[in-house]
Amino acid sequence: MSLSRHVGLDGFRGGWVSAWIDDAGQSGFDYSSNLDRLLSIAHRRAMIDMPIGLPDKGFRRCDVKAREWLGPSVFRGARRGVWLFASQNQANQHYWQNEGVGMGISCQLWSIRDKIKEVDEFMTPERQEVLCETHPELVFWMLNGRKALESKKSIGGREQRIDMLVQSGFSDIRRWTEWRYGTGIGCDDLIDACACALAARDAKSVIDEPKTDSRGLRMEMHY
Repeated sequence: MSLSRHVGLDGFRGGWVSAWIDDAGQSGFDYSSNLDRLLSIAHRRAMIDMPIGLPDKGFRRCDVKAREWLGPSVFRGARRGVWLFASQNQANQHYWQNEGVGMGISCQLWSIRDKIKEVDEFMTPERQEVLCETHPELVFWMLNGRKALESKKSIGGREQRIDMLVQSGFSDIRRWTEWRYGTGIGCDDLIDACACALAARDAKSVIDEPKTDSRGLRMEMHY
């Protein structure tokens, strides 16, 4: 396999979907219940839409900054151990009491807590040299000249994003959205995985912070 591949990953209910694009302009997508198989294919760099590097308390700087640019599509509050709480309410009661009002987590972040845990268990500082974090909406925002797009849930917003992917090399994305039927992969999941692959290929900027987390992982977002 060629090291010219750039891989993007996003989570869905049944596991993970990956999209890749290489330096020759070829591309494809795949899916699996675990990250190991998808990342076993030789690649130059991979980007995933999931927090890497988790503080014990507080909001990560990269989430706060990206949210200033993109709004609520960026979920704040990913912390180490968020998956240990029995409910979102229990988690929020803990964070409100120990960190202050406004320091809770959203339903969206709570719903991906198991995925956050899976990525955290998979990651090492060595793996982070090749597998990094990005955010699909940050990628699309950059492609759109740092301007807001229509909601990705709208027909117009989805078409905006698909057009950008086609222009950036994913010429088969419209066919892929049909091939995904029966896999459990959502259309948005596949689109987001492609955006992550573009970040793996093109990202040159990063929002970071000066310290690593308790496992030595950098808390940063590439775009």
